[in-house]
Amino acid sequence: MTLALTLLAIVVLLVVGAPLIVAMAAGVGLYAVLDGAWMMQYPQQVADGMSSFVLLAMPLFILAGVVMNAGGIADRVFGFARSLVGSLPGGLAQVNVAASLFFGGMVGTSVADLAGTGSTLIPQMRRSGYPTPYAAALTASSSGIGPLIPPSSPMILYAAATGTSLGTLFFAGVVPGLLLAAVLMIVVGIQAKRNGWGERTAFRWAEVGRSLVRAIPAVGVPVIILAGISFGVFTPTEAGAFAVVYAVVVSMVAYHSLGLRRLYRCFVEAAVLTGEVMLIVGVSVALGAVFAMAGLPELLTDFATAIVPGETRLGYIVVLTLVAVVAGMLFDPLIPVIMPVLLPTILEVGIDPIHFGAIIVLTVVIGQVTPPVAMSLVVAARIAKVDAWQVLRYNTPFLAATVVVLVLVMLVPALATWLPSVVGTP
Repeated sequence: MTLALTLLAIVVLLVVGAPLIVAMAAGVGLYAVLDGAWMMQYPQQVADGMSSFVLLAMPLFILAGVVMNAGGIADRVFGFARSLVGSLPGGLAQVNVAASLFFGGMVGTSVADLAGTGSTLIPQMRRSGYPTPYAAALTASSSGIGPLIPPSSPMILYAAATGTSLGTLFFAGVVPGLLLAAVLMIVVGIQAKRNGWGERTAFRWAEVGRSLVRAIPAVGVPVIILAGISFGVFTPTEAGAFAVVYAVVVSMVAYHSLGLRRLYRCFVEAAVLTGEVMLIVGVSVALGAVFAMAGLPELLTDFATAIVPGETRLGYIVVLTLVAVVAGMLFDPLIPVIMPVLLPTILEVGIDPIHFGAIIVLTVVIGQVTPPVAMSLVVAARIAKVDAWQVLRYNTPFLAATVVVLVLVMLVPALATWLPSVVGTP
C-alpha cells in the first residue's frame, strides 16, 4: 500500500506539471513518512549517488558539447553532410539526419543536438518546400542518434547506475546509432519520392574533399575518443577532459568563432546543466533505495517470470524493455530513475548489461519523442514555432523506424556487443 501511494504521488505530480526532481523528492519523503523510516539516510544516499567516479565524465562532456554548440561548428558539419548525402532523394532532409549523426556524436544529448541543428536546418527545410511540422519532427527524431554515438550522456548515467564499463558502453552504441541513421534516411527517401519534397544537389568528390577538410576538426571528437579509449591512451573520464580542451582549441584557435566572454557563458551554462543532472541522479539513488525497501524489484521480477513464456532471456528483455518504454514517456532523464528498479531483475535472469545498455538508450530516444513528456518534440516545435501535436503527427513514421531499430537490437544482441568485443575494451 505504501509503495502504491508513493508511485501514485510521483505520477500525479508529473501529470500536473511538477519538475521531475520535485516529484522524485516528494516520493522519497512520502515513503519515509508512511513507512516510519530514518530520514537522515536519504540525504546520505543522495550524496553517495552523486559521488560515483564514472560521473566525473559527465560535466566534462557537457562542457565540451556546450562549447561545440556555441563555437559555430554547425555550419561546417552541415556543409560536409550536404556534400555527402545532398544528392539522395530528400536532399536537405537527408542532410538533417547526417548532420545529427556527426553533430550528435560531438555533443552526446538529443536536446543539445536540437539546439545546434534545429535552429539552422528547420528554417532551411521550410524554405525548400518541406512542411514546417515535418521538418521539426525529423529534426526531433534524428537528434536521437546523438545519445547512441559517443560521447553519450545517457551511457554515462547507465554506467554509473550499473557499474558497467563506460568505454565498453561507448562502443556498444556505435552500430545501433549508425543503424538508426540508416533507417531514418530510408524513411526520408521514401517520403521524399512519394511527396516530391526536397532539392537534390549534384554529388562531387571535389566538394566532399573540400568540406571534409573544413569539417575534420569539428567531427573528430567521437573518432578521437573511441580511438583513444580503444588503444588505452586515456580513460573515458580523461577523454572528457581532452574533449573540453579540444573543443576550446577548435572553436577559439582553429575557427576563431568563440571569444572569452562567450566561453565564460559556456562554463556557466554547463555548470547549470551539470547541477540539474547530478541532483536528479542523487535523488534517483534515494528513490531507488525506497523502491528496493518496498520490494519493487522483486515484484517486477515475479511479474516478468509470471508472464514470460518458458522464462526465455528474450522474453525477459521484451518485458523489461516495455517497462522502460512506458517509464520513458514520463521520466526525463529516464536512466537514473528506472535502472535501480530494473538492475536486480537484469542480473537475476542473466541479461548482458552491455546489450541492455544499448536497449535502454534507445528507449530514452523513444521517450523523448513520445507524449506526455516528449522533450525533443516540444523543443523542436518551439524552434519551428508550430503546434507540438502537428509535429507529433508527422513524427509517426520516424517513431516507427526507431521502434524497428529497437526491436532489431533486442533480437540481435551482436549489434551492441560485437564492436566492444572486437576492440577489446575493459
